[in-house]
Amino acid sequence: MSEEPEVRAAGGLVLRDGAGAGVEVAVVHRPRYDDWSLPKGKLRRREGWEAAALREVAEETGMSCELGAELEPETYRDRKGRRKLVRWWLMRAIDGEFEPSDEVDELRWLSPEAARRLLSYEHDRALVEAHAPPGG
Repeated sequence: MSEEPEVRAAGGLVLRDGAGAGVEVAVVHRPRYDDWSLPKGKLRRREGWEAAALREVAEETGMSCELGAELEPETYRDRKGRRKLVRWWLMRAIDGEFEPSDEVDELRWLSPEAARRLLSYEHDRALVEAHAPPGG
């Protein structure tokens, strides 16, 4: 990377065993932006990337997760024009319960196909396409 990001964030592609034979993907709705995304958020001061990813996923979904492989990072300019880097991890939901908040008002567990259709951002769709096995 040629330029240090002004904003550092981490998140997860969170999977669980679905009711059928396939997996389900956690997708969250953020009312502030009226978008559907994979759970992610900014690192706290002196917080590590993996710890931030697990914390943000827990805060947004209510799920305790097992951390898996690191996935493809994402860089872009945020709404304020700052350079943002998001690092992503594959995660497996262990337990927990969703509680709506001002930040995230809805959580949906969807098949990979349905998640790709609903997600607002191309990078999120690409992560699901590459790393969430199709239902079946």
